[in-house]
Amino acid sequence: PGRASGSGGGAAAVRRAQASEVAGWGRTPLSLPAREGRAMSTALYVLSTLGGYLLTSALLLKCPGLLHRPKRHRFRCRHISHRGGAGENLENTMGAFRHAVNVGTDMLELDCHLTKDEQVVVSHDENLKRSTGLDVNIADLKYSELPPYLCRLDVTFQKECYCEGEDKRIPLLKEVFEAFPHTPVNIDIKVNNDVLIKKVSELVRQYQREHLTVWGNVSHEIVDKCHKEAQRTREDLKKSTVNHLAY
Repeated sequence: PGRASGSGGGAAAVRRAQASEVAGWGRTPLSLPAREGRAMSTALYVLSTLGGYLLTSALLLKCPGLLHRPKRHRFRCRHISHRGGAGENLENTMGAFRHAVNVGTDMLELDCHLTKDEQVVVSHDENLKRSTGLDVNIADLKYSELPPYLCRLDVTFQKECYCEGEDKRIPLLKEVFEAFPHTPVNIDIKVNNDVLIKKVSELVRQYQREHLTVWGNVSHEIVDKCHKEAQRTREDLKKSTVNHLAY
């Protein structure tokens, strides 16, 4: 029985080998030129796909307007006068702002605080010790009580640099808006004060400077309040326009 089983297994193996050989008779192995042609076709496909991707990317990078509508800029700024050009004049004064505009600046940058009688003034420091010599906060004085700037101030953002000027008065924000109605202004809201934010927003709207004024702070909380106040102002303006048309 053992030999019979072994004999049967051997016969089966022979039959399988014969069947494989017969099946293989119908296949013709690829010649060398055929294999080279297939490889060339694959390479051409990969190169054409990669080339098309690179060309399309370069075209869209150079002409993004093909996919996206070009963003409309209200104004373009290549030169911004920080604090009105501190270093050339006393910072944040009308004299500094006039000088900056006269030499061709594209934007005025300034800082705002609120006085005790709720006047929006242009000043970098909340405490006036550095700029006036008087150790007092702006919020504790009425506008009429604010002291003048010192004749010579250090430029805090540049070492061993000082500024001088004849104009030593702390101006109101509305004075800047009135003197430079067509000049873009960047306003830094220096303190987290809801009244100050509301007052600045009202002045921007009063002087119709929504398209020329950028305002905020490095603090996300203050920026969020500025955004909400500006949004509320726009909604109020739409309502007032609708009511006016209704009458």
